[in-house]
Amino acid sequence: MSYLFESFKGWKSYCEEKNLSLPESVIEYEVDQKNGERDKIQAGLLQAYDVMRDAVKTGLEEEMTSRSGMINNGAKKVYNHPLSVLSPEFQKLISRALAAKEVNSCMGRVVAAPTAGASGILPGTLVTAQEIHGLTDEQIIEGLLVGAGIALIIEEKASLAGAVGGCQAETGSAAAMAAGAIVYCLGGNTDQIFNAVAVTIQCMLGLVCDPVAGLVEVPCVVRNASAAAISFSSAQIALANVSGVIPVDECVEAMGEVGASMESRYKETAMGGLAATLTGQAISERVLIKDIEILPDDELEE
Repeated sequence: MSYLFESFKGWKSYCEEKNLSLPESVIEYEVDQKNGERDKIQAGLLQAYDVMRDAVKTGLEEEMTSRSGMINNGAKKVYNHPLSVLSPEFQKLISRALAAKEVNSCMGRVVAAPTAGASGILPGTLVTAQEIHGLTDEQIIEGLLVGAGIALIIEEKASLAGAVGGCQAETGSAAAMAAGAIVYCLGGNTDQIFNAVAVTIQCMLGLVCDPVAGLVEVPCVVRNASAAAISFSSAQIALANVSGVIPVDECVEAMGEVGASMESRYKETAMGGLAATLTGQAISERVLIKDIEILPDDELEE
């Protein structure tokens, strides 16, 4: 029997008892529980990573303007700006996360990792980490497997959906997956990987889901960029053996508790937060009118 990803503590114990690496335990789970095949699992992950890389490239090279007008080639503007606030690498990280998410907002092809609303975080972080550290695709695939295991536990103990747990469940989970994957790819041990997850969740805890006009554009796109930055921050902290103090399982439980107590208007309903501002409401009204106007006459009559 494979491990069913009920807790991080249990995951670590299982791998130690079976002498398995974290990625191997995820493959074992996919084979045992999902009737997967090792070669196909790895090939599928490579294909997914190729799509992530393509999304980054597309967002930085092609026209990215959404029908609402809220997305207007922001990634390219950040990528090409002559002033780097921190470093060129940081500028690339932010712009890549923006790029992949803009592709999603403009109805392009992305990988839901774990959701489409958070689809810029893993591409932005992994492409940048691979470039900086010369990581192989095989290492990235193993990192993605670690990220998948992290997501399985978060899904079990909390949620991955903004409609259930707020944006902490979407961008927060993606950032946690990315932080753990980065630490793994850079040679971190299990405790460091899980500590990176804990620190990330602590940083993202309580983030509401308040999409303006009900579209996964504002503030979703910029949150992908900030979450990518938090992933790198958490990885750096964890690799230095700075403890998050609160164990990772307790952090995830807190995430679930916060999500359960969050009012419904902060769970992807576009009824609270930024969506409820005067500007947010004006945009919502404008987008709604625009959508009605482009409907064919026969649909308007129904």
